[in-house]
Amino acid sequence: MRPIRLPEPPNPTIGVPEIFEGGAYSVIRRAVIIGNGYPGSENQSIGLVRALGLYDKHVLYRVTRPRGGINEWLHWLPVSLHKKLDYLLRLIQIYSRGRNYVPLPLENGGGSVGLASVLEADVKQIVNMARQTYEKDGPLLVVASGRDTISIASSIRRLASENVFVVQIQHPRSQLNRFDLVITPRHDFYQLSPQGQEQVPRFLHRWITPHEPPDRHVILTLGALHQIDSATLRSTAAAWHDEFAPLPKPLLVVNIGWPTSHCRYGADLAKQLTSYLLGILSSCGTVRISFSSRTPEKVSKVIVKELADNPKVYIWDGQEPNPHMGHLAWADAFVVTADSVSLISEACSTGKPVYVMGSERCNWKLSDFHKSLRERGMVRPFTGSEDIAESWSYPPLNDTAEAASQVREALAERGWRVRPK
Repeated sequence: MRPIRLPEPPNPTIGVPEIFEGGAYSVIRRAVIIGNGYPGSENQSIGLVRALGLYDKHVLYRVTRPRGGINEWLHWLPVSLHKKLDYLLRLIQIYSRGRNYVPLPLENGGGSVGLASVLEADVKQIVNMARQTYEKDGPLLVVASGRDTISIASSIRRLASENVFVVQIQHPRSQLNRFDLVITPRHDFYQLSPQGQEQVPRFLHRWITPHEPPDRHVILTLGALHQIDSATLRSTAAAWHDEFAPLPKPLLVVNIGWPTSHCRYGADLAKQLTSYLLGILSSCGTVRISFSSRTPEKVSKVIVKELADNPKVYIWDGQEPNPHMGHLAWADAFVVTADSVSLISEACSTGKPVYVMGSERCNWKLSDFHKSLRERGMVRPFTGSEDIAESWSYPPLNDTAEAASQVREALAERGWRVRPK
């Protein structure tokens, strides 16, 4: 049985500017995260806060949209207008059925989304907190991720710029100077590359954002930020020891996402993936498969039908506890569908073999992301002819720690530093 290979912990002094060795600074001891209710976005903010040492010193607020029914067609609206329209539609529905009026919940945490313990992001509330507690608790770090958080985060900075440092994760598409820093993948600027400009008619260039090169407000990463680091993997390996240690090796973990506008697929890819997995089973001790909550049924059904009865294969049923962290810590290799930048980034942070399924179906900036990973030797195409017992490695993808280092440097330029209580 091969040992688990985890990357060594990074040097804690890496990325800490020498300016921190002396002098007087305003100290950031707390953070506010503005989330949008989607794990893929919120994990990026939490991961950055964790890398800055503020994991136990943060408060999570959320900006969430109404879900279900006609709301799925209204995501193009600004979130504030979407909520008001949803409220009006529900009132009309209640009165049309002759029911007594009952106040409808507008706040985040309504029963439909199960977020009763999370506060709704309120600009005035957060600004007042930042101002009123500044003398006692110092500046406030605000980290936001996702399109619906942009207006909230930028408003907080505009109203309390002397008391907060605002980091927006994922490109806000305009006016970068509304934030102290923007952290976004390099492939968001793909349209400015020679290859990207060849794919877009010249008259459309000015309408595609971002349409200018990154400036001093922007930190570029290769993949998505996340919460995975060497310390997390080691503690997780211990926590999941009893379940994973007895499994026959090598352990192959298969993570299946969902089709996107830049990576379209369906049952045809599922059939191909199933065929490839059957082709490499002889070199595996165990195969564990996980679907995303958004994996189409037409995809999952094909895989379950062909592989569920195989004694080497375990398919997670979606019930808690979620084994994702255990998979990252204990897997000997990964197969990941090409659609998910987050899943691939997490897998590449382990330094273990990562095989990508379906990258040839990706286009535009997602294609550029996969090309960058291949050039760095972090991923290989999944072909169904691999020997999973073969070990290969690379320097783990360390975007979160590197981004945190650059955030510290930006804070130092402002005369601030991060130091948890």
